[in-house]
Amino acid sequence: MSYFIFLKEFNNMEGSLYNIAENLSDLNNLNINKLNYKIIEDTQDNFNAVKFGTKFPLKYNNDLITFVDITSLIKNKLTLEIQIKNKVEIIKQFLDNNSNHPLFNQWNNYLNQLNNLNLDSITYPLNKSLEQYFNDLGQPSFNILQLP
Repeated sequence: MSYFIFLKEFNNMEGSLYNIAENLSDLNNLNINKLNYKIIEDTQDNFNAVKFGTKFPLKYNNDLITFVDITSLIKNKLTLEIQIKNKVEIIKQFLDNNSNHPLFNQWNNYLNQLNNLNLDSITYPLNKSLEQYFNDLGQPSFNILQLP
């Protein structure tokens, strides 16, 4: 089972998603105090849809999550460059502050994968998320919401 982590006390309020975790191990490796969050167990299918950018968890109501369908579109190389730059900055912050974290190598490898992506080899517009693109190539793929 996968997990969606929301801000506690934000029942039925949009914008309360904080993190996602693919499994119990990833949940336990998040840098959070679990008592401060509403953690809802859900299906792998819903997790994958969020990870790959086809759904977004809009809000929760008790233990039910409201998902909305989204469409990923990367219009051009510049848009993808900006998207990657933003992800790289967030991942670097995590790596700089968590050198002993159990998921350090996973995220360091993903950072290198992002930095080494040949943006000229991609056909634009890209009608999928970067995460889905990597997955389709058989490469590791992580959503920034999975970052501990």
